[in-house]
Order: sequence, then C-alpha cells, then structure tokens
Amino acid sequence: MGITSFYFLCFFAVMLILYYSIPRKFQWGLLLLCSILYYFLSGQEILILYPAVSVAACYGGSRLLAQTPEEQVKKRKGILLMTILVNIGILVVLKYVNFGIYTIDGLARLFGSSRTLIESVDFLVPLGVSFYTFSLLGYVIDVYYGMAKPQENFWKLALYGMYFPVIISGPILKYREHGEQFFAPHAFDYKKVAYGLQRMLWGFFKKLVIAERLGILVNTVYGDYEGYPGAYIWVATICYAFQLYTDFSGCMDIVLGMSESFGILLPENFKTPFFARSVAEYWRRWHITLGVWMKDYVFYPVLRSKFFTRLNKSFKEKFGKKKGKQYAAFAAMFILWLTVGIWHGGDWKFVIGSGLLHWFYIVMEELLEAPCRKAMERLSINPAGRVIGTIRIFRTFFLVCIGDLFFRAASVGDALAMLKGAVTVWNPHVVWDGSVFDLGLDAIEAVVTVLSLLLLFAVSVMQQKEGVRDRIARRALPVRWILWYALLFAVILLGCYGPGYSASEFIYQGF
Repeated sequence: MGITSFYFLCFFAVMLILYYSIPRKFQWGLLLLCSILYYFLSGQEILILYPAVSVAACYGGSRLLAQTPEEQVKKRKGILLMTILVNIGILVVLKYVNFGIYTIDGLARLFGSSRTLIESVDFLVPLGVSFYTFSLLGYVIDVYYGMAKPQENFWKLALYGMYFPVIISGPILKYREHGEQFFAPHAFDYKKVAYGLQRMLWGFFKKLVIAERLGILVNTVYGDYEGYPGAYIWVATICYAFQLYTDFSGCMDIVLGMSESFGILLPENFKTPFFARSVAEYWRRWHITLGVWMKDYVFYPVLRSKFFTRLNKSFKEKFGKKKGKQYAAFAAMFILWLTVGIWHGGDWKFVIGSGLLHWFYIVMEELLEAPCRKAMERLSINPAGRVIGTIRIFRTFFLVCIGDLFFRAASVGDALAMLKGAVTVWNPHVVWDGSVFDLGLDAIEAVVTVLSLLLLFAVSVMQQKEGVRDRIARRALPVRWILWYALLFAVILLGCYGPGYSASEFIYQGF
C-alpha cells in the first residue's frame, strides 16, 4: 500500500480521526498498532520479524547497559558490540551478501574465469531496513555514552523503531532529540493539522506531477542509452537529478506533514540542495539526517580512534601541523564516504556514485580552494560575488549529476559507457528540434513539467528567507484558499495516477 495511493489516504484519514478521538494516553498505542497494521497492508507480514528482532536486540542491549556500572568498561563495550553486530548482521545479510558475491564473481571473470563461482541468493527485504537500523543503533550508542535515557517500555521503543511513515524512506531519527514525541499526549491543534496537510499536498505535487513525469523521460534514455547518445544523456541525467530530488523530498514532505498532523515534529531532510555552492554544502542540504548520523557515529569515532590519532601525529610530523591534520581528516573522510556509498545499496555504482566520487569532489574542493581564491584576487575578481556564486552553484549541480548518473545506471559499466556516449556524440540540436518529445513526454506534458519545475524553483527561492506556509498563512482568507485549492486541483488534474496507472515506489524506499 503505497503512501500515494487512495487506500493509504483513507487509512491515514481514519487514523487521524481516531488519534484525536481517543484518550491522549492511548495515542502512542494507536500509532504502534497502525504501524504494525501498515506492514500487513503492504504485504510485509512475515518481514515485520526483521524490525521486531532489531527492536528487541536494541531494547535488551540498552537495558543491560543501564544495569551495568560504568566502571565495567569491557562488559559495557561487549554489550554495545553485540547489539551493533545483531543489527548490522541483519542488514548485511539482507542487503550486502550479493554485493560480495557479485564482486568475487566479477574479479574471477576479470582474471579469465568463464563460470560463476558463487550463486547469488534472494532475500525479501523489509521496508526501510537501513533507516530503522540506523535510528535504533543511534539510540543504543547514545545510551552507551549516557546521552540518552534507556526506554523502559519495550512497546514504546517498538513504536520509535517501527513508526510507519518514517520506515518508508526516513528521515533517520535521533532518539535523544525526537523519541519522546512519539509517547507524549498531543491535543488537537488546528494549525499543526492544517500545516501538516498542506505539506503533504506539496509532497504529492512533487511526486505525482513532477517526479512521475520526469521518470518517463529518464527511463526511456537510461533503458536504451546506446540509442540515445550525446545530448539525450545529458538531458536525461539533469532530469534524473530533479526526479530524484522531487521524489525523495516529496516523500519527506508527506512523511513530515503526516507526522506534524499528529503533533510530532520530525527533523528536516532537505534544505534547497540545488542552491549549494560546493559539494560539501550540498550534503549539508541533501539527506541531512544521513549526513548528521554518519558524522556523529562514523566520522568522529574514526577520527578519534587510536589508529587515526597515530596517523594524525605522523602526518603532522611529515607534512606540518595544518596539512597533516587536513590529510588525516581526508583519510577518515574516505571511510565516511565509503560507508555512505555502501549504505545506499550493495552495488559498486552506489559506492562510487553516492560515496567515493563525492569524497573526491570534497577533497579537491578543499585542496583547490586557496589557490583559486588567490588567482581570483589577482584578477580582481570577488570570490564572494554573485557571479562567482552562481558559477559555483552550476558547477556543484554538474558534479552532483555525474554522481547521479552512476546512481541511476544499471551498473558501473553502463555508467561509464553512458559518460563516453555523452561526450563523444555532438547532437545539441535534439534539445530544440523537438526530438526530446520522442522520449515519452509530448509537448503538453513537457510544458506541464517545465511550469511545475518553475513553481518548484519559485518556492525554493522563497524558502531561503521564510517558510512558504507561514507566508501564505498571513494572506487574506480568500487568497489562502485560492492558493491551496489551486495546488490541490493541480495534483488532481495533472498528477500521474488513476485506473491502469501505478505510481512508482519512492526511489529511496528500497534502502
């Protein structure tokens, strides 16, 4: 049962009415019951065992940590390690066994083997396994370090780990910051419910009006990139960047809006990422909760480890204090971005496109920042000027698109072949001679897509200064109703849905 389906909207409507009709002390229980029910309605009946085991392991681990004195360091570390291994073990088995198998078979073929050494295995993967695993692991780690109080009620921790909107595509939560909201009583608040529904509507617009249309064009080119070389690949890759953004951020708008209507405020996952002037800034604006989790639980622990402490000291002695510290940070960042890439999926295209390529970008940005700034100053160019800022935005977008190409391609080999086809064939005329209308979108559909993207751009510009919902709320009542009804009818009249059409799953739903 996809969250853009009519049945889900009915499910949510009934749930919202019940949520504010029952005694407040039972609200969290209703959320847990509906989260379990959502698994069954989504055809995930048996797969609910996976998050249940993860919750049980984290509950048991946190309770043992609470009962173990801090003086017993080895025992506490052992409890933490076992809890992490159980959760990571489930994740590895479900998502990364085939990654290892394909890598071994690929290396064997590289060295001349003509047969498959190891057969792949097929596992049914539960919804949002990477999202709930990281949220639960963060909880246990925080309990270990005393930054979060262990939850004494198993069922409340189950709600935190299995809350159905979040389990679809995130965001990744921190228990110490957001956990207690799930269990607190929430009185009906008209503003929160209205704001939540408005945000959900905007999410539906992004997904059904923009992302679904762009997906048609992207699928056409990426499904036959040899038949659509040159400018076709560049157009499709740019469209995919916007498809990925509107799909993922649209899902977040629906999830965060739904939660807001329950009185639960979840962390933002996007902050107009296409306005970023560097790749590092892009990742502070894109999938924010993943970046924060990785820094807190991967980058900083790695940087503080004994090995990296010695490495940092060695680099400082060899390269000087400033450069030595920088090079040690680059080495720790390599592990960070390798982990980010692997988190996205068990395939080298993710490791490269969402991980190591971005590590390379950020390292080069930092190394070249000072020389470029000096060169611009010599040429009397203001490095902080609007023109240079705009150039940096386009440069960052281009670099991100290359990573997205790897992310979307069927394999690393296909991605490299597409890059070759994109730079060796010169056919820019297909952009303006109407050839792009042969990619699945006719002229009218293309106009709808372009106008929708322009609306998205306008809203993003306004978001730089103030929340759009707050700005609309200050308008006169007739203006507010006109704007929101216009958006509603845009979704109804222009959205891709209905009999015979099944909106695709959210791109990040499989992670």
